[in-house]
Amino acid sequence: MSWCIEKEYIYEEIPSQLNIFRLNFVMITNQEDLQALIRRAKTVDAVALDTEFFWERTYYPKLGLIQLALSNEECFLIDPCALTDLSPLGELLGDPAVVKIFHDAPQDLSILYHATGVLPKNIFDTRLASGFAGLSSTISLGNLINELLDIDLPKTETRTNWLRRPLHQKQIEYALDDVRYLRAIRVLLLSRILTQTVKSWLQEDLDRYDDPDFYKPPADKNRYLKIKGAGTLSRQSLASLQLLAAWREQEARKRNRPRGHIITDQTLLLLAAKQIESTEEMGLCKIITKYTIEQYGQQLITLIKKGLLCPEKNCPPSLHKNKLNKREQEELKKLQEYITLKSDVHGLDPGLISNTSELRTLIQVQNHNYQIHPKRLANGWRKGFLAEML
Repeated sequence: MSWCIEKEYIYEEIPSQLNIFRLNFVMITNQEDLQALIRRAKTVDAVALDTEFFWERTYYPKLGLIQLALSNEECFLIDPCALTDLSPLGELLGDPAVVKIFHDAPQDLSILYHATGVLPKNIFDTRLASGFAGLSSTISLGNLINELLDIDLPKTETRTNWLRRPLHQKQIEYALDDVRYLRAIRVLLLSRILTQTVKSWLQEDLDRYDDPDFYKPPADKNRYLKIKGAGTLSRQSLASLQLLAAWREQEARKRNRPRGHIITDQTLLLLAAKQIESTEEMGLCKIITKYTIEQYGQQLITLIKKGLLCPEKNCPPSLHKNKLNKREQEELKKLQEYITLKSDVHGLDPGLISNTSELRTLIQVQNHNYQIHPKRLANGWRKGFLAEML
């Protein structure tokens, strides 16, 4: 292979258990070298992967860098800015024989799926696995490495523009740190899981990364559910908000602009709540800029009116969450105590089981006025975990 070693790093203080004496990295900038790297990657049992991207001015994130570690000694940087075809990387992502290790996998997987068009297979997420190994299921990579390897990583490049070239030394070191320890971390996490039962629970959660539905974005018609404050609206106003949010999603996607650059969540919420029915009224309310009114005003008014004319039976269900009564509060407390105790026995982070909102909903689910069900608790290992208490 005709790889050019861009830089060689020599570390004086290296954890002995990793047996690292010299760490080389290669920057992959052409198709031939990428294909050679992927051929080699497909011969090992597991590879570590990460991405760096820039996502401030576009609807879709722009991939700026891909990191790949074949072993503790060999780390590679793949430059998507220089490559026109990432299909070889897609072959690796879709190869069920090779474990792909990520930390906090969902966003990286979604970006790589969009970039390669290949459904990932056999994923290991070290952040998720931490929750099954007696640690927090939301732990950062830096804290996880410190906890298991007693290494402190600098995190100085979290807001960098990864599309700019050339990359400077701190960017390179930051990027390499994100993959160089992941293989060792995976082994250590698996060794800390107490039972085969818990390992099967972890595998069940990891298997969702193999599911094509995991990579489907929320339907445009459901985007209104993401808008903070939607629970304060009447069903009729929710019908308008649903249409407004779906329209904005389509417009942002078409223009490849962030949703908030089209129109903000708060503005959509106010338009639906006030049930504004004319551009003149819209201007008087001063909740939207003159430019936005000129560009989108009539479309927004049309959508608001359409929502207001929607028959109540066809309007979205209310998102208002009733307060728990005294008896329900006691039930919530007992359920939380049960989850904490049983999680401690199994060495789990209780946060893996559910959040407070899901438990509140679970308790209220018999209320016919509340139609949003905690689906995560109604299936799989979590259902069995809670079965005795419920």
